[in-house]
Amino acid sequence: MNFLNRIVALDRRWVFLFLFVVVSMAYLLRNYFSVDITVTKEVKSIYDFIEKRNEGDKLLISFDYDPSSLAELHPMSRAIMLHCFRRGIRVVAVTLSQYGAGMVEEILREVAAEAKEAYGVDPQYGRDYCFVGYRPYPAMVILGMGENFRVFFPRDYYDTPLDSIPLMQGVRNYDDVNAVIGITSGTTADFWIVYGNARYDMPLALGVTGVMATDYYPYLGNAIFGLIGGWKGAAEYEKLIDRSADANAGMPAQVVAHLTIVLFIMIGNIGYLLSRKSTNAVS
Repeated sequence: MNFLNRIVALDRRWVFLFLFVVVSMAYLLRNYFSVDITVTKEVKSIYDFIEKRNEGDKLLISFDYDPSSLAELHPMSRAIMLHCFRRGIRVVAVTLSQYGAGMVEEILREVAAEAKEAYGVDPQYGRDYCFVGYRPYPAMVILGMGENFRVFFPRDYYDTPLDSIPLMQGVRNYDDVNAVIGITSGTTADFWIVYGNARYDMPLALGVTGVMATDYYPYLGNAIFGLIGGWKGAAEYEKLIDRSADANAGMPAQVVAHLTIVLFIMIGNIGYLLSRKSTNAVS
């Protein structure tokens, strides 16, 4: 078997092994080279929206993902929450993922502690943020919250009556929050667009996984005012708030992975075309 045939017949396990090695090296050596992050307007629009809010304004952030998408969506969740705490924006948190409640509780607690260390603010549960918890059937919950949060969430995640929480006093539905930011890895994004924005005309922004992002660009400027897509979008937001963390740390590995995949596609196609040309010449 000649060299061209070897390229065409290369066992994909070698490709995966090579990809694993180069990505691991890029991540381990991430401190020795950086990736220039260009901020896109769809990410900056979310940053600008929060930046223009007054202290004490409220956002509803829906963490609609589970631990399987944690690595990709947690960085943007952290960046948005930190930005809110820095600006004094109060956050009402909810999850429409059945596996997300414990994860959301953890990230809220961690980001509140980080905000205190990084910005000298001290976000307090009940005053600056609260977590109403999880309920099944996302479409019904989104519609219910449009009428009254207490339809599905009479008590918060810790079984405290919503009316006893200072942050929630006077907050009835979407009219009482400045916007909704849905961070999701599934079809819940569609539910927010159809049953949230279209039905109640609320300002809506989305944070989604990288493979989902292209599906929601057509909604920009109409149903949604901003979009954060995957690690790249999270890295952009980290840059905007002057924070180099999880997303920025992962960008060198992501860039190397993409370049490696493109390289193997090119090699495979060149090898295939040359092998065909060689075969036709012989026949």
